[in-house]
Amino acid sequence: MTDAAEYPRGSGLAAGLEADRALLGRTSTAERVADILRDRIAEGFFPPGTRLSEDSVGGALGVSRNTLREAFRLLTHERLLVHELNRGVFVRVLTVDDLNDIYRVRRLVECAAVRGLGEPPHAVEAVEAAVLAGERAAQDRAWQDLSTANIRFHQAIVSLAGSPRADELMRGVLAELRLVFHIMADPRRFHAPYLVRNRQILEVLQSGDAVEAERLLASYLDDSQGQLADAYGRKMSRR
Repeated sequence: MTDAAEYPRGSGLAAGLEADRALLGRTSTAERVADILRDRIAEGFFPPGTRLSEDSVGGALGVSRNTLREAFRLLTHERLLVHELNRGVFVRVLTVDDLNDIYRVRRLVECAAVRGLGEPPHAVEAVEAAVLAGERAAQDRAWQDLSTANIRFHQAIVSLAGSPRADELMRGVLAELRLVFHIMADPRRFHAPYLVRNRQILEVLQSGDAVEAERLLASYLDDSQGQLADAYGRKMSRR
């Protein structure tokens, strides 16, 4: 970890988190604080390697030190944060081994969700919405939105299993994956080529062919892992 500037947007930190303060309402809990920080990390507001100051974050959200520490503990358990003795809490920087393990879990969960589909027609409305959102983002050259749409596509694939536990597992896995994307300089390069493949998987699911959809998805994940691990490994070697 590096002790770079604690926050990427300087004085904008307080304003950014204070806008979230209203979300806490009268039922402020460590879990809700963790939800807010998790979203901010996924958005890149706190990039990998960022130190999270208890005073700054707690003051911006208006929560007690104990509540914030419990939220930090929850996110550390989710592998989004890491605590370094005598230095503080940092947004985690993943290794290439971490990335490969994330893809191992993705294959287990995503491919199983498709493999377990019953008789067609399948309820793929959420998958279709994510594909359309990605295509609109590409047309608008909104590359961060494209990244988000791609993440939602894979969340929607897992949701086909109808398992809240699988959904929760996938949210954590994909939140970790976004830590990799935030270090890469060009999200367009890593997401745009997969738009066509997202639509292909959608259309095969709409046709009712779950076997072919699983084959396409497994190939997709293999290619994505290879491309991302190679580029990420080169990037990390220069840090």
